[in-house]
Amino acid sequence: MAFLFASPAAAREVHVFALGDSLTAGYGLQAGQGFAPQLEATLRRHGVPARVVNAGVSGDTVAAARARLAWTLDGLAQKPDLAIVALGGNDMLRGQDPARTREGLDAILAELKRRDIPVLLAGMRASPNLGPAYVQAFDSLYPDLARAHGAALYPFFLDGVAMERDLNLPDGIHPNFQGIKRMVSGIAPHVVAALGRR
Repeated sequence: MAFLFASPAAAREVHVFALGDSLTAGYGLQAGQGFAPQLEATLRRHGVPARVVNAGVSGDTVAAARARLAWTLDGLAQKPDLAIVALGGNDMLRGQDPARTREGLDAILAELKRRDIPVLLAGMRASPNLGPAYVQAFDSLYPDLARAHGAALYPFFLDGVAMERDLNLPDGIHPNFQGIKRMVSGIAPHVVAALGRR
């Protein structure tokens, strides 16, 4: 992986806040193998001295993450330079109304904007077995909300990993260490670009 440019913020340590669910939390993985520590290590290897805060909670829906967002941010030692918001997978797996997911993500992005924290929104995709109407409603909410809030968008958090047996744990849902590395290699240049916008 080669980054085309370094973040202007790279002269100082940058703080990235990764808000998500089990995909962010590192479900089923050993310490240091999850998304946050691997993203931090990758950014540092490519000249961006970053600290990535793991704010992933396994099982979180958008509503649950929204409920804990304010106190989680208030507890940080430093205001983040960027928030990665990677939520919605559990909403989809539970068949929740995409309108509820949209409403919750809208509120999360609004709170981050109110605090002047730039956002990289990591999208999810609905399973085709939920039907075309659900897929359209769910998949479209990510680009819609990114546009509405002026957030950067990474279209699919599990790009290149979803449905790839060798990149997932036996449950077929959560990425293994190799899957995490694939996720990080995909999103890292977008993180650098989002930091550059800052």
